[in-house]
Amino acid sequence: MYNYPYDAVPTWILAFLPLLLLLALWSIFWKGLALWHSGRRGQPWWFVILLVFNTVGILEIIYLFLVLKLKLSGLFKK
Repeated sequence: MYNYPYDAVPTWILAFLPLLLLLALWSIFWKGLALWHSGRRGQPWWFVILLVFNTVGILEIIYLFLVLKLKLSGLFKK
């Protein structure tokens, strides 16, 4: 009767699944990078803010490039 698991999920969600996965990976990448920098710099308030608020990488990018004033070449350096 049911073609599990696909009958339990609306078809429009399945159509957007690749986009949702890419968005999740994008967000995880920027969140991890920003948390790493804030932790290494001893900025606990930034760490908590970045950890709690999910902004799809927007707040993390603002923190890295506008607050810390990092260049692309400095994102992965200690």
